[in-house]
Amino acid sequence: MGRIICISNQKGGVGKTTTAINLAASLAAAERKTLLIDLDPQGNAGSGLGLNKAELHGDIYEALINDRPMAELLHATELKYLEVVPATPDLTGAELELIDLPMREARLKHALKPLASKYDYVLIDCPPSLGLLTLNALTAADAVLVPLQCEYYAMEGLAQLMSTIERVRKTFNPRLHCEGILLTMYDSRANIAHQVAEEVKKVFPDLVFKAIVPRNVRLAESPSFGKPILLYDIKSKGCEAYLQVARELMRRDARGSKGTVAATRHVA
Repeated sequence: MGRIICISNQKGGVGKTTTAINLAASLAAAERKTLLIDLDPQGNAGSGLGLNKAELHGDIYEALINDRPMAELLHATELKYLEVVPATPDLTGAELELIDLPMREARLKHALKPLASKYDYVLIDCPPSLGLLTLNALTAADAVLVPLQCEYYAMEGLAQLMSTIERVRKTFNPRLHCEGILLTMYDSRANIAHQVAEEVKKVFPDLVFKAIVPRNVRLAESPSFGKPILLYDIKSKGCEAYLQVARELMRRDARGSKGTVAATRHVA
């Protein structure tokens, strides 16, 4: 069965969707069959891969709320090994609708079950919150990848997320672990970027990815063209960074290594 990794951080603007799109594309470029699920009502993961919202034949809302088979919701991309289950604004109301449904925290897990074995990786782009949509992602996932921007307040909320991961592991999903923390929006000219990177590595020495995603104009431009950075500017530093993240992830999997939530207690 393929690995299911949700990309989560309750803070907005930290690079979750950018990471979801470009890590998925990088894995697909390595000929790893990859599925990207957009669980954010903004739907940017789909549009960032070139999907036209007016031409979609289904979205993740239908699987979560209406029990539509997820196999009917798959959309192809320009990359042979990458498919997407997109989101639309319909997902905005799903948090409220899920409350009254049976097994509300496990709807995504059950929807994914028939499909997961067909992929090497399933990536889930989470919304910027710790609500029922994110809880569904955490319950379905094997691991959590946390993008963390190298800016002020970077550590704010990280302890809460780690605590949430631990609670979900104990209550709903005993296999869940933290895959790692990915430093994003890194500006080597800014002292604060160096300070944040050093602090995170000190608190979570075993969880921080060696690859670091820089601030990069081409990386910021690529979603407006509906392309991952791999297809927009393969020579850019942003593309190089996400290819490194993908290689690091695959090496970890080859070694069978896993992250841990034990570092949670070290966060003030």
